[in-house]
Amino acid sequence: MNLALIEFSNAGQLYPFFYTDMELKVKDKVVAEYERGINIGTVMKLQTVGDISDDLHFVLRKATKEDLEIYAENLELSKKAFEVCRQQIKEFELNMKLVKVEYMLDRSKIVFYFVAPGRVDFRNLVKKLASLFKTRIEMRQIGVRDEARIIGGLGLCGDELCCARFLRTFNPVSVKMAKDQNLNINVKKISGACGRLMCCLWYEEGMYEEFMKVAPKLDSFAKAGDVEGKVVYVNPIKKTVILRNKENLMVEVDVADIRTIQEKGNRGDENGEEESKE
Repeated sequence: MNLALIEFSNAGQLYPFFYTDMELKVKDKVVAEYERGINIGTVMKLQTVGDISDDLHFVLRKATKEDLEIYAENLELSKKAFEVCRQQIKEFELNMKLVKVEYMLDRSKIVFYFVAPGRVDFRNLVKKLASLFKTRIEMRQIGVRDEARIIGGLGLCGDELCCARFLRTFNPVSVKMAKDQNLNINVKKISGACGRLMCCLWYEEGMYEEFMKVAPKLDSFAKAGDVEGKVVYVNPIKKTVILRNKENLMVEVDVADIRTIQEKGNRGDENGEEESKE
């Protein structure tokens, strides 16, 4: 059976759908019903599976020209609904920040995404919005990381935020990960646009762990070919090590080329510059 993984928001969760009697390819626009309602999604991956799960739905159809026109109109309506809702939030004096408004394709429901420091009693707001828009209203509270994904922006590295570009799931990030990666433990410098610890600390952690298993320790003495010296820096990204030789010159070598390692304190002279032994 053919299976398509579909996203309904940029870098958002992938939803699996079966499909039959249609030719699909990656990046095709399709109409499908997911947990929010019926909307247009983008095919991100195609697979073939043996068993059919009762929990999965089928793609309704490939998006037609009319579907795409309605979708474009809904985007404009969402902008207007955003301003209306934000004004109502102000009038009701609710402690919440509106982030995004999404119309379902058939306009049977409007979803309002917001962030708030705690629980919000928005019952009166929902009643007001329902009377204004004459359709079902859903208020969905999201986290600050989801907010950053929706709004987008640039990270400290200068690239587009990972969560807005490719990172579909959020995992716990700890200060220990920053320590493992030899980063300065300054919360401002290791926090992302959302105010939480940067997600790259998590998904790069495995690479650092693997590298540190084979890399020499700082202040140890290593030899790579004709180069021998004290380890002053390791670069897991490039998989290299910088050695300081007897002439006090810094030489960068590939970690795979290192053949001899002596721990700090195993050298004969007071400066630790005695020749290493094979």
